[in-house]
Amino acid sequence: MFTGSGPAVQRKIQSVAMKIYYYRTEQFLSTDLNTAWHFFSAAKNLARITPPDLDFKILTQLEDKDIFPGMLIDYTVRPLFGIPLHWQTEISKIEKPEMFIDKQLKGPYKIWEHTHHFVQKQKGILMKDEVKYQLPFGIIGKMTHSLIVRKKIERIFNYRKEVLNKIFNENGNNID
Repeated sequence: MFTGSGPAVQRKIQSVAMKIYYYRTEQFLSTDLNTAWHFFSAAKNLARITPPDLDFKILTQLEDKDIFPGMLIDYTVRPLFGIPLHWQTEISKIEKPEMFIDKQLKGPYKIWEHTHHFVQKQKGILMKDEVKYQLPFGIIGKMTHSLIVRKKIERIFNYRKEVLNKIFNENGNNID
């Protein structure tokens, strides 16, 4: 039975409802910085490195444009139970060819901010991804994160690592 009230209880409820999560991963790719930038800054390649069961489709006509701050990209994706969701991201920051950030404007998350870093190394690049995200629905979102969402994000990035390893590390650069 819930018996508490007042500022302390309100802070506790707010902290549960406002939980921000981070997912970080790194991968070495046997390529140069410019090739990596060209591949990852082309939104059309996102479908190529996303698990097929998510049925990821880009709605925006991109026509091989370079990304730019303020660029909006619309997608549909089926993250849970095959239900299609509209997702819109904005390219919010670019430091070519080392980093860019995309932020969800519309979609399943309350917050989704994906930072892509590319660090030149002696025999390739180190790609670093950091996703800052928050789920809607307070305590229900927190439970969903523990049961489903975290595992789904890990599976997406694990799939991405496998595909990128095939593209960049196994047989040379097969980016076409």
